[in-house]
Amino acid sequence: MTVSWLCGGEFELDGGTMFGPVPKVLWEKKYPPDKDNYIKMLNAPLLVRTGEHTILIDTGLGNKLTDQHRHIFRVYRDWSLVDDLAQQGIAREDIEVVILTHCDFDHAGGVVMTGESGHPELTFPKARHIIQQREWADVRQPNIRTIHTYWPENFTGLEESGLLEIVDGDADIIPGIRVRHTGGHTRGHQLVEMEGAKICAVHLGDLFPTHAHANPLWVMAYDNFPMEVVELKQQLLARYRKENCWFTFYHDIFMKGCRLDERGKVVSSF
Repeated sequence: MTVSWLCGGEFELDGGTMFGPVPKVLWEKKYPPDKDNYIKMLNAPLLVRTGEHTILIDTGLGNKLTDQHRHIFRVYRDWSLVDDLAQQGIAREDIEVVILTHCDFDHAGGVVMTGESGHPELTFPKARHIIQQREWADVRQPNIRTIHTYWPENFTGLEESGLLEIVDGDADIIPGIRVRHTGGHTRGHQLVEMEGAKICAVHLGDLFPTHAHANPLWVMAYDNFPMEVVELKQQLLARYRKENCWFTFYHDIFMKGCRLDERGKVVSSF
């Protein structure tokens, strides 16, 4: 099993929202902001290849952002997911599974792309798209908060295509790849376990967005259920540390993955 990271677009977010209740004097030492208090963030989908299967974890910003969105989110590098795959000899049709940790626009924006015709089309027209039941229910009926991040244009035609695969809780996707429902960041957020022959990795999505969030108390203002996130991080970080798993990142500009010690300190990274 191999894992590589692709460009799903890069943007800047306010550091205060990314670190929620954490005082700036603490978080800026680990993730320095610019003069406007913004921090640079990746949106880096994970390409997982097992020899028999080709899988994506999340899909980036996509190519449908309006000029207003690009300005608000300070997009400084465009989504190039399809081109990145092509450079590795992988066509859109070769992707067999897309796992969405959740359906916020920065993770699900690449599910649907604007094609050469100028019309929306599924970016990966042969892939099963794995989404938790609770997450899809909230996409279908967002509340006053989530309506600003679950954008309908990111799911145009998905349900009708027959490629939407709803799971309820934990599920084996292919040998060595498993999803587990967590909740916390969103009601239907899920993690992804990757089990190789000798080592393991876990992708905690936005429960663990950057290495600077290793302290369970360091949560985001974007977390819909922050106390759940605290409890989940206490449990999950301890569990996967004990198994000596790598933690992989989607947003972190400093590292793609790391291992932690029992105090939550990064002991190795890449």
